Amino acid sequence: MRHRTLQTTILVLLLHADLCGAAQVQRAGTIKSVQGDVRLLQQNTPRTVAPGAAVAEADRVVTGRNASATFTLRDGMMVTVGPNSTLDLAKVRFDPVTQEGSIGLSLLQGVVRVVTGVIGKLHPEQVEIATPTSVVGVRGTDFIVEVP
Repeated sequence: MRHRTLQTTILVLLLHADLCGAAQVQRAGTIKSVQGDVRLLQQNTPRTVAPGAAVAEADRVVTGRNASATFTLRDGMMVTVGPNSTLDLAKVRFDPVTQEGSIGLSLLQGVVRVVTGVIGKLHPEQVEIATPTSVVGVRGTDFIVEVP
């Protein structure tokens, strides 16, 4: 009886660990700096924002007044979100082996500065910044987009 209880406990723990691992979202990038009131939302759930924290596809970065956040994506793209801004990481895919992928950011309001990484340099057509009124295709390496 005791042996069976131990087996059941181990099985439950292994299943729990497997489910928790499956639920984790793949890291798309890393927060480098945070100033002021910055929130990182994943499916409307706030997450800790501090240097070293992960950002993932489908995250939303929201900055308050006089606030900003800078993060780098896996391909080396650097993104700085300015004050009073809302930015969605709509699509962030990168394969470091093939150096291919695609990035789609959606700036709902505010300002964002982007310095492209590998994808923007090798496959600029695979990088897009959407705003409520337009979609910006990337043809440079350092640019700013603002939505009033």
